[in-house]
Formats: sequence, structure tokens, C-alpha cells
Amino acid sequence: MSDSSPRIDRADTPEGPCALPRGRWGAAELGTRAQWRALASQLADLPPDARLGWDLRGLQWLDHVGAQLLWNHWGQAWPQRLALSDGQRAMLERIASLTTPAPSTEPWRLADQVDRLGVLVLHGVDHARHLLLLVGQLLLDSVRLVRAPRRAPWRDVSGHLYRMGATALPITALVGFLIGVVLAYLMSLQLRQFGAEAFIVNILGISLIRELGPMLGAILVAGRSGSAITAQIGVMRVTEELDAMRVMGIPHGFRLVLPRALALALAMPLISVWTTLAALAGGMLAADLAMGISPAYFFHALPAAVGFGNLTLALSKSVVFGTLIALIGCHWGLRVKPNTQSLGEGTTASVVTSITMVIIVDALFAVAFKNVGFS
Repeated sequence: MSDSSPRIDRADTPEGPCALPRGRWGAAELGTRAQWRALASQLADLPPDARLGWDLRGLQWLDHVGAQLLWNHWGQAWPQRLALSDGQRAMLERIASLTTPAPSTEPWRLADQVDRLGVLVLHGVDHARHLLLLVGQLLLDSVRLVRAPRRAPWRDVSGHLYRMGATALPITALVGFLIGVVLAYLMSLQLRQFGAEAFIVNILGISLIRELGPMLGAILVAGRSGSAITAQIGVMRVTEELDAMRVMGIPHGFRLVLPRALALALAMPLISVWTTLAALAGGMLAADLAMGISPAYFFHALPAAVGFGNLTLALSKSVVFGTLIALIGCHWGLRVKPNTQSLGEGTTASVVTSITMVIIVDALFAVAFKNVGFS
């Protein structure tokens, strides 16, 4: 150890034991992990004690980092016996004046936890009430659309159909294809042990058409289009376009919520079928390479293995998924406050809520229609 290395020596004086810091106590020396650990170990062996004195006059260098380290070790109080130079005292006094005590931790109380739970419940009820209002307004706007279809915002609907549906086809096809390949390879390893390679068509068909295809497409759309809906409406809040629409008498539900909900309700079944076909193509390719099951056998056995009810259930779920994703995205977008932080928080909450809702609704469909498609 060199003479400039930060260290602590000990000596016995007539007044009692004394700690003698030596070397250079600066940011350059204490910035290395080895030096920091060695000095921290020495300080741990010197617990704060009223009988222990400190003599800093042997230090070669002391800056704010070293002074802060000493001040924290002393418990942010001056030792009873302290010898130091005028410059060292000035630096320690500056550290002492700028150091703020750590906030005291509040004791755990059941009443506080109940209060926090109550606040969360009230927030959840408020969000549920606003979402229910959006659903009711959507139904009223749908009646208005049926009564006067010529006055409907069809141009907005077609634009959202393209942005949320057509532009989502490449990513959904890629992810669906890879999911199909992975599932086929994993199942081939298990089915080969029992000589049941032919049942891979049944497993892939049921899992992809009934469950994974619609849910995977909905999750991708929730992360892609749900966040975009929230961001678009949130920016309109920041730029005060929503207030301008209200002043001009343009209803938010008919011009903002209805086109997006209608577009996603139409696009999601198509995206679901597209994702399922891509996943089946990946599974078919993997089954051919891993198990020697030809695509011809796959096409022949798939209609017999998967009933028509599974496809009907998948399309029905997709319509519900698309409507819910659009409503949740609009809900969080309309609740954005006119600042960028709220916009980011709303977009994040929209994606998380949409994906969670998709999984919950899919589980409810699985339980409610457990006998559909298997007869």
C-alpha cells in the first residue's frame, strides 16, 4: 500500500485511543472499488465512540468526498476529541451545513394500509365508471350511425382501418409464424416419445385457431395500436384540440371513439385470421422438417380436427378484443392531463390495461364456451 492510499491508523494517547486518517481522501482515490472497500472495512472496525479521538492533521488531501465519508461515519455530529487544520474544519463545516438528515421511516400501521387500499379502490371505481360511460356513449353513437349512416365519419374509419389493420399485417405474420414454428418443434419432441406424431395437427389446430391466434394478434394490436390511440388523443389534449372540439359542439364520442372502436372491431377478426394462418404455416413447416408430416396431410387432417365452432368463437373473441382495446385506448387518452408526463403515463397504462384485459376476457371466453367446438 502506497503512502497516498487512504487508510486509518490507530494510536494510544494519554487522552485515550485516537484514529489517525492517512493518505489522500479524495474523489480520485476513493473512486476505485478496491480502495473504497478497504476504507469501508476499516471504518466498520471503528464504530462511533465518545472515547475515540480523531486527528486529521496527517492527511495529505481531503476533499468533499472524503469529508462526507467522515461526517457520515461520525453520525453527522462532531466528535468530542478532534484535531484538524483550519482548512479541514472549514470543509467539514460546509459538509455539515449542507447535509440533510435522512427522512424518518413511518411505522407500519394497519389504518394507513387500509387507507391506501381504499384510494386504489376509488381510483379503480372511477376508471370503471368512465369506461362504462364510454361503452354507453358508444352504443348511443352506434344507434345514431344506423339512423344516419351518411353523416358518419367513414373517412376516419377507413383511415384507422388502414393504420391499425393493414399496417399491422407484417409484424403479426412474422410473430405468428415464429410462434407456430416454436410450438411445433416443442410438441414434436413430446409426441415422438409416444408415437403420436399425427396428433400434432389436432394440437396445433385447436391451440392456434381457438386461443393463441386471436390472443396473440390482440396483444400485438394492443401494444401497437392501443398506445397509438392514447397518444393521439393525449396530444390533442395537450394541444387543446379536445377543448376546441367541445367549444365547436363536436362530440368526442362520435368523432374520436366511434371511428376507432368500429375500425378495430372490423380489423381484429381479419388480423386474428391472418395471424392464425401465419402460425399454422410455421407449424406446418416445422412439422414437415421435424416429424416428416407433409403439408398435404396437414391440409387433409386440419378440417376434421378443428370444428367450425372454434373459428366462430375465435372471430367473436376478436371483435370483443378490438372493441375493448379501442375503448381502453380512448379512455386513457381522454384522461390525459395537458402535460407530457401525463401523456407518457397514460400511454403506458393504456398498453398494460389493454393486454391485461385481453387475457382476462380470453380466460372468461374459455370458461364460458368450454364446450363449443369440441362436439
